[in-house]
Amino acid sequence: MGHLETSDKESVHLVENEIQARIDNIFSNLERLEILSSKEPPNKRQSAKLRVDQLKYDVQHLQTALRNFQHRRYLREQQERQREELLARTFTTNDSDTTIPIDETLQFNESLQSAHRGMDELIGSGTNILAGLRDQRVTLKGTHKKILDVANMLGLSNTVMRLIEKRAFQDKFLMLGGMAVTCLIMFLVVQYLT
Repeated sequence: MGHLETSDKESVHLVENEIQARIDNIFSNLERLEILSSKEPPNKRQSAKLRVDQLKYDVQHLQTALRNFQHRRYLREQQERQREELLARTFTTNDSDTTIPIDETLQFNESLQSAHRGMDELIGSGTNILAGLRDQRVTLKGTHKKILDVANMLGLSNTVMRLIEKRAFQDKFLMLGGMAVTCLIMFLVVQYLT
């Protein structure tokens, strides 16, 4: 990496390619090391995996440093190109390149505002749907509670109806027994008193 910083413009690509090839080689070796660390005895496996992870972390830092250097170099080259273009350009008083494409910018702004309105409408309809679902949930909870109350009342009513039927059955036997006793008494009164 130090050699990369001091290399000239012509050889910088070669040095970058060499560093990238070495990093790729290190990554492939680390994959093999990771496989081998999983085959270590259980008491050494954790420390071996930790060392492999540390090496991976270090190599990722090298990869990031290389990418940062490449990005800085690209920005530097782009600035130099733009500077050369500006220095080589000749300006005239009525240059046609000085016009501003306002129509395209206006259309772009209108399309962005339209998309913004569409998203607002979509969020509003989603909010309305969510509120409707909440209302339906409250309604369904109330209906569920009423159904449970009716079911409890029917259960109570069934118990009361069974008690009434049992009582009616008992009353029927009492009435028949009372009628039989009354008829017997009337028969005996008529038989012995007449």
